Amino acid sequence: MLFPENDKQSHIVSKNCTRREFFQRASRYGMILGSAGVTLSAPLWLRQLVGPGIAGQIPAHTLNNLLQEAPVARYWISTHSPGVQCRSCHSVKDNIENIDHDHGEVIIKCLLCAQECIIKEGERGVCRTRVNVDGKLRSLVYGRPISVHVDPIEKKPLYHFRPGSAAFSMATAGCPLKCKFCQNWEISQARPEDFQTQFIPPETIVQATERRSASVIAFTYNEPTVFTEYLTDIARIARKQNVYSVLISCGFMNKEPLDEMCDVLDAIKIDLKGFSKDFYRRVCDAELEPVLRSIQQVARRGVHLEIVNLVVPTLNDSKHMLTELAKWVLGEVGPDVPIHFTRFHPDYQMLNLPPTPIATLEQAYEIAKAEGIHYPYVGNVPGHRWNNTYCPVCGKVVIARTGFFITAKHLRHGRCEYCNATIAGVWD
Repeated sequence: MLFPENDKQSHIVSKNCTRREFFQRASRYGMILGSAGVTLSAPLWLRQLVGPGIAGQIPAHTLNNLLQEAPVARYWISTHSPGVQCRSCHSVKDNIENIDHDHGEVIIKCLLCAQECIIKEGERGVCRTRVNVDGKLRSLVYGRPISVHVDPIEKKPLYHFRPGSAAFSMATAGCPLKCKFCQNWEISQARPEDFQTQFIPPETIVQATERRSASVIAFTYNEPTVFTEYLTDIARIARKQNVYSVLISCGFMNKEPLDEMCDVLDAIKIDLKGFSKDFYRRVCDAELEPVLRSIQQVARRGVHLEIVNLVVPTLNDSKHMLTELAKWVLGEVGPDVPIHFTRFHPDYQMLNLPPTPIATLEQAYEIAKAEGIHYPYVGNVPGHRWNNTYCPVCGKVVIARTGFFITAKHLRHGRCEYCNATIAGVWD
């Protein structure tokens, strides 16, 4: 059974099909069969998620189907917006002074993420999920999850937020970045119409979370910013039901949508992929500064924050870069924000690089500790001693982990059982 009610570590794939194989097959079948206009049986996880009402067939969605049902998105302006000025879209280098120009068609500027795409009629932004339809920006992914899975919260990784919790995790297609090492590229770099989907209202996600005895909803796997409207609607309902909501993000959103997310989320993990503008441009097709701004903004808002740095051999693993990253985190958001230095594995467009040497991750950990970071971690190395949480005062292990699972806890009301020092985090 793919999504058994009594299995908290359930998957959307069978034991004979890996998660990666599932997405490859789903993408292939969605494009081929969807274009043929056939119908497919609803995946078992989806039938169990939404109940027996749609237990039959799901119509294959073409792009036209999705467009007809796509709601208007938030966070955009157009050439027809009241009070809009040319400088809202054009930069100084465009040299548009004293030019009287009528665009004719309605052109949209998306303000959701830092790409700030300029989108003509019928076109999409970089994320592939938001499209200009008759002068309005519409979301192709609202209510359209393509992956649902129950994970330990530690897998996100969130080590200082309600450790041991089960996180009902979900994703749609799309991402504003193009990271060459992406381990979820099958969905992050996909189009919404590449998958067979059924509209799932926000309240159904919350109900499914409660049925699965999970206390947390995690927006993860792809970049959840692309379904901001959906995730904030889910999180508002979840909060009323005493269910927590967390965001696993690249941090490349603009200030206003991040403020809205901070209003309704309980924790945010941001990937700081490398402390280098050149690295972001060459490897991620993005910019560093918006990510740093987002980290600062989340910290100011008081939402629980953790940072992940995927250490990629030869690209962002220099001692200088790791030192500058640790110094920046210490100076801008303080010593109590956990930093996870995680191991790279060859994937997507970076199959030529080896896995990160464990010694490099240990060096990153030691650099962070030396700079004054209280809670650095070595990640993606099962069984490593620096996967545990140590009290920054007495140095003893307060949370012991094996892989993503807690094997011992020596915390009482957020304090070290040995020396009574406060351990930063959300524990109860």
